[in-house]
Amino acid sequence: MSASEEIIVCHLGRVPYERAWALQEAVQERLIAAKRAEPPETVPHVLLLLEHPPVYTLGKSGDAENLLATDETLDALNAEFHRIGRGGDVTFHGPGQLVGYPLFDLDHFFTDLGRYLRTLEEVIIHTCTEYGVTGTRVDGRTGVWVGPDERGLERKICAMGVRCSRWVTMHGFALNVTTNLDYFDHIVPCGIDDRGVTSLAKESDASVTVDDVRGAVADHAADLFDADITELSGEEAWAFLRDFADAGTALNVQP
Repeated sequence: MSASEEIIVCHLGRVPYERAWALQEAVQERLIAAKRAEPPETVPHVLLLLEHPPVYTLGKSGDAENLLATDETLDALNAEFHRIGRGGDVTFHGPGQLVGYPLFDLDHFFTDLGRYLRTLEEVIIHTCTEYGVTGTRVDGRTGVWVGPDERGLERKICAMGVRCSRWVTMHGFALNVTTNLDYFDHIVPCGIDDRGVTSLAKESDASVTVDDVRGAVADHAADLFDADITELSGEEAWAFLRDFADAGTALNVQP
């Protein structure tokens, strides 16, 4: 891999799920078009870091029965539900959870989805360490876990599910920071019914916020993918994305 790879990290704040999904598709299409051009264009990779309003999502191979909430319950929770194209089963996104959508052309890193997922896990494990939390892996179960320890069995702190087209990724990870874990009572998280979920705030003795954690995630992503990063926030980030993906009008990509 060339040391000249660049990742633009876009800190977007709170974004409705459907808008973020459309934005991912637009950026992914732009990256695919760049690599198919003659000659290929040199464009940066993109990492979207954001939060969502309450939403449950079900992966393409997931079991709808793992969503335990009825339509009435979803209305009471003011939560949405979407079937989506990533791998994995049902999960929850909401305030207090840092969601990361890496839109990377793996032809410039490594064309190995297993290695890509392990590298994303390592980004989160390193981030957890900064807050005194030991993140681990569980054989056969994607994501990052805490335990087993004196507090109990393994519990998931970060869920992951990805999709790849022509080696350009989308979807990504969801790290519980200060998430209200009661939302997970309405699903069988990731289809796993014998383990629970947790958050950095619950496991750490340190005070922690999503704003704190997103900088650490960006830094560890740069290190583990051996790339230079440029961080953009707010309107500056949205302006870059509108220009990069030519998506301002079509997707109503506004802050």
